[in-house]
Amino acid sequence: MSVLIDTSIWIDYFRGGNGSKLMDYLIDENLLVTNDLILTELIPFLKVRNETRVINLLHDINKLNLSINWNEITDYQYKCLKNGLNGIGIPDLLIAQNAKQNGCKIYTMDNHFNLMKDILSLQIQT
Repeated sequence: MSVLIDTSIWIDYFRGGNGSKLMDYLIDENLLVTNDLILTELIPFLKVRNETRVINLLHDINKLNLSINWNEITDYQYKCLKNGLNGIGIPDLLIAQNAKQNGCKIYTMDNHFNLMKDILSLQIQT
């Protein structure tokens, strides 16, 4: 099963953090995927640091197409609000939708996804 790597994990990985061992495994096994939203969050900072090689490597990762269903996003936001989750941003909802559409797990350090896991039936990589 493919794993959609959230921005928080990429940042941790670039800093040599706790998730590095699992990321190395996912890279070696070609199990990770990304999307344009996540790349848009990452690449500007990498450009500032002149990390051209890393940017090129990120572009080589299998990329999921973002097929945004705004009615579904509205429903996700409604479900979150109904369950007391008031601080969930649209980017996180788009990532959740993209992972669900493609049958992927989400690997993240962002607690919003853990809070949404049961409400939206998300698969979270641990």
